[in-house]
Amino acid sequence: MTGKASSVGKHSASKAGVPDASDSMPLRYGDDPYVWACWLYYEDGKTQGDIAEIMGISRATVNSYLADARSRGIVNISLEPSRLSSLSIAQELKRHFGLHDCLVVPSDDGSRPLIDRLGTAGAQAIARLLKSGDTLAVAWGRTVLAVAEQANVPNLQDVTIVQATGGTRARFAYTPELCAAAFANATDGKLINITAPAIVSTPEVREILLREPLVEDQFATLSKANKAIFGVASLRPNSTIHSSGFFESVSLQDYLAKNAVGVLAGRFIDAKGQPVAGPLDDRTIGISLDMLKSIGLRIAVAGGFDKVPAILAALRGGYINVLITDAATGRGILNADGVTEFDQKAQQRPRTDNSVALPSSYRTHIKKFLNNPDDVVDEMLEGIVKAHASHIVPIKGSNRALVARNGPRVGKVGLVIGGGTGHEPCFLGYVGKGLADAVAIGNIFSSPPPTPILECAKASSRGEGVLFVYGNYAGDVMNFEMAAEMAQEQQIDVRTVLTTDDISSSPIEDRDGRRGVAGNFFIFKIAGAACDKGLSLDACEAITRKANDRTFTMGVALEPCSLPQTRRHNFEIGPDDIEFGMGIHGERGVTREKMMSADEITDRVMDRIFSEMKPVAGDRVAVLINSFGATPLMELYILFRRVEQRLSAKDIKIEANWVGHYCTSLDMVGASISILHLDQELTEMLHHPCDTFALKVG
Repeated sequence: MTGKASSVGKHSASKAGVPDASDSMPLRYGDDPYVWACWLYYEDGKTQGDIAEIMGISRATVNSYLADARSRGIVNISLEPSRLSSLSIAQELKRHFGLHDCLVVPSDDGSRPLIDRLGTAGAQAIARLLKSGDTLAVAWGRTVLAVAEQANVPNLQDVTIVQATGGTRARFAYTPELCAAAFANATDGKLINITAPAIVSTPEVREILLREPLVEDQFATLSKANKAIFGVASLRPNSTIHSSGFFESVSLQDYLAKNAVGVLAGRFIDAKGQPVAGPLDDRTIGISLDMLKSIGLRIAVAGGFDKVPAILAALRGGYINVLITDAATGRGILNADGVTEFDQKAQQRPRTDNSVALPSSYRTHIKKFLNNPDDVVDEMLEGIVKAHASHIVPIKGSNRALVARNGPRVGKVGLVIGGGTGHEPCFLGYVGKGLADAVAIGNIFSSPPPTPILECAKASSRGEGVLFVYGNYAGDVMNFEMAAEMAQEQQIDVRTVLTTDDISSSPIEDRDGRRGVAGNFFIFKIAGAACDKGLSLDACEAITRKANDRTFTMGVALEPCSLPQTRRHNFEIGPDDIEFGMGIHGERGVTREKMMSADEITDRVMDRIFSEMKPVAGDRVAVLINSFGATPLMELYILFRRVEQRLSAKDIKIEANWVGHYCTSLDMVGASISILHLDQELTEMLHHPCDTFALKVG
């Protein structure tokens, strides 16, 4: 019998397996109550209280039966393979990066927020690692506070908790002061705060404060820290660093322009883990990167697929020697650093015999219709402009900025979209009457620069303002924000909505940190309709945000894509494997599973979407079944068939649907499912006429 793990209750019998003599077993259970108790608990999902009532015995006796059944081997507890994989990921992270220790929690099953699960794991690590006499430097952030709130380390003596950075004016629960105080409470330790702001107005003020005797004493304690705990912040718009007050007087662009990818205790690092100099360096009061690296035990608690580049950078820089993360993030970190196979020991892998001839069908390169690979984007744009001249026109002769021939007009808000190439027909195909007014185009999987975005804003502006709608990626955010600032200088009112429909890229509590993927299709459509109907800039922004909040997408890949310059797969998916949680930039998925049937794949995706969408009978939705580039319509319609069955079973009506190539990833074999949860306003906008070369409605 296989079942879930259970723990012995506080009021169990004094000896496991010895029932209370006063209990009388009903005759219908025969002479083996262990089997009945275990069946009811593990197979029927009854609680111990339910079983006690059903069997007519005390709850303490039920507890004893269950505990004794495990010790006798009547019940064997087995772990799902996905859970066991966490161990191999932790071992490989520890080996690959030379860590002192690594704790990896299983992949998210949606039952608890990721931050809570990381907090639990971090609390367990702190209980094991913290000793009497330690001085623990505590940084700040949501994850750090989650660890502190779940930690309980009794019986320690002479522990000192020291705040690692100065304070902030931010009004949230995870300030530096509150995080340090929570750890002091959990450890019954002595609390040392840094009684100065984390960011001061000038370098001179910083120098004066650091010379104050009280602050000097506090930093002297910080310099004695032998252990540290901290989170890792990405530079995405939803990250803690954005709400901390750090960027009230300087621009994040100063750091993004220098290729910063992450933040540790208020200090910026690049992809190699090197410090990134910037205008805040001489105005920050807190632990430096050199101080952090000198601490003996450096515990980082961080997870979420959006943080992979930042965590990898911190590992490369040597700032972490104890890592606590989740399985999906851990796998992403390893993959990003070139580790793709680690489920078996290296010596167990078969060696390749180079003397054996490869079969004639073996290919090292993917065949493509190309001239010079470096010219692929420009040649494609030249072809698109010529093929669809009735819909789009180059702005100032540049094919990197295109305007709708029948788009901008007086009395309407202008809509500008954009992104990298490789996703065709997105973004180019959604420019035309009733949809986007202009589009800025970047290189393959790369953001367009600020200049063509600005030209699009100017071409779309007719006095009512301009709405920017684009995917939530660091490069796009940086360049579109710069273009928006330049447009504002030219008296163009710009609003921005980031698309965040990819439910696999960040947990639900971090919705703002998610990627924008194929659900862009619905969000662009709604935004274009609102603009075309002559709604105000405020109204257009509001309804576009609502469309984004009610759009849910998840992708699955069978084979990776290949870039024109390399004509090779950018990573490998095993012959019997698939990956869930694919983005649209050729990156790996969030989890890898064994190949399964089309219905099983669809059910896995729809179950996840339903868990967030929370539909009720009578609701209406729009459905998009999107090919990543190489998946044929035959297979897409098989997926749609199952999506319709699942929706119909819940009495959910499909108001409109699209099946085909709408937001691709070059030649990736795979598909995504997007669901737009409609209301009356969104339904009206969905049916509003539009005419582009890739989409016609009405």
